Amino acid sequence: MALALVLMILLVVTPLLFILHTSVTPNDQWNVLAPLQVIMDAELSVVLTNSIILGFWVVAGASILALPMSFLTAKTSLARHKWLDVVLIIPFMTPPYIGSMGWMLFMQRRGFLEQMVPFTEELTPYFFSLFGMVTIMSLHLFPFLYLILRNALRRIGAGYEEAGAVYGGGFVYRFRRIFVPLLLGSYAMGALLVFVKTIAEFGTPATFGRKIGYHVLTSEIHRFTSSWPIDFSKATALASVLLATCLIFWYGQNLISRRYDYQTLGGKGSKVKLIHLKGWGRFTAWGYIVFLLATAIGIPYFSIIVASLQKLRGDGLRWGNFTLEHYQRLLTWGSPGMEALLNSLGLALITATIAVVIGTFLAMQIKHASRVSERVTDVFSLLPNTVPGIVTVVGLILLWNAPWMPIKIYNTYGMVVLTYVVLFLPYTVQYVKSGYQQIDASLTNAGRVFGGTPWYTFRRVVLPLLVPGMMAGWMMTFTISIRELVASLMILPPSMKVSATYIYAQFEQGEVSLGMAMAVISVGLTTIVLAVMNYRGADRT
Repeated sequence: MALALVLMILLVVTPLLFILHTSVTPNDQWNVLAPLQVIMDAELSVVLTNSIILGFWVVAGASILALPMSFLTAKTSLARHKWLDVVLIIPFMTPPYIGSMGWMLFMQRRGFLEQMVPFTEELTPYFFSLFGMVTIMSLHLFPFLYLILRNALRRIGAGYEEAGAVYGGGFVYRFRRIFVPLLLGSYAMGALLVFVKTIAEFGTPATFGRKIGYHVLTSEIHRFTSSWPIDFSKATALASVLLATCLIFWYGQNLISRRYDYQTLGGKGSKVKLIHLKGWGRFTAWGYIVFLLATAIGIPYFSIIVASLQKLRGDGLRWGNFTLEHYQRLLTWGSPGMEALLNSLGLALITATIAVVIGTFLAMQIKHASRVSERVTDVFSLLPNTVPGIVTVVGLILLWNAPWMPIKIYNTYGMVVLTYVVLFLPYTVQYVKSGYQQIDASLTNAGRVFGGTPWYTFRRVVLPLLVPGMMAGWMMTFTISIRELVASLMILPPSMKVSATYIYAQFEQGEVSLGMAMAVISVGLTTIVLAVMNYRGADRT
């Protein structure tokens, strides 16, 4: 247990302490108020305000999208269409910077929308504004809120509605006095997740936000650590402010969740009553679903795929203007695109494997989190998923680039792997811990009764039962590692590129078709891996 705790302190806690220390010691002089003084600067205070405003608007946008959809799939006859739950995860699984690029290609001057519907050119200035940024991020993050609200709605049995109807309450009254209070705790948790993900997001602010001149904390932290003149004191001050903002909202969410925590499931079970949609109701519901899928999935993927096939962007949507040449250039052995793709695959494979080994070890040490040391280790293992990724990356840079550090891995391949492992370790820990907690002690006791050594019991009893969780953690880590942008931009050695930085660079340099071809290949690879792993997992069960 001591080794697990030390490991978490070294990998997760120490980088965050370095950020706090650097932020309060500008010019090597102790000043506790330094982060506040930095953020009170007129230019940087606007950045903080922009982040918070963006967070609240995206929560509002995600709520507008998620609430009707969750009600349709939980309380109406559309609940039998299970495929909707799978399809609605696609926006979240799409890297945000790729989705933003797709929307930009679709809505820009002479973009795909204007080429197909010329009179829509007047919409362009309105979209390339805060409204467009909120729209893009809401469409990316609403699945968080949707899944939480859908599950909460399904736990509300028909008895609550029938009780309200017996006393004369109409649908609107029942929704306002029954559904809303019962959903408030779950909504607070989902809204907080969306808010924190928004203010911690880097991909969309780095692409769309920079184009419209809307700067937020994450984009400014990246600017201070990557553009001359480098200013780590300001970067860490902004990182500490971002961290504090996230923690404050986490605390607020916990207060609301405890205040509005209701037990809706009892020993008697609950009857589910579905509203059977007919006529205009059914037409409206499917119209909303089609609209949501078209905007969240159809438009960005249409733009990405079409752009990857175009010979010349200036020739537009013309039949003779499509080619597979960009894919051929990318997949040619020795090309920069192929090197970037192989680097991504190699890093993702190594990261996922190391994360599974460390995560399994930690999960087995945490066990049921009954002791203080186990609970502390459990909290530390979740920190990378709670703290904004760019904050963790800045902390790792400060720690492993310190002059006294005996192991010089900064600016090496090993630093990239270490950063990825720290960022994505919580996935494996949680998946494996969930499986480990379901193993009854009688199984391991039976192994000991029949003379099995601890190693034999672990290898023949425990490990096979942990394999599904380990594979799920490996798959999630691999999928996210292969598309990671912010960490790659900040810690990759100068001569090294991965698929995410290659896409970003090609889009910035005007080689849009090559960048979008890489995006299609990257998303396709992760989809294939997910499909194969799910198929193998189904075979095992």
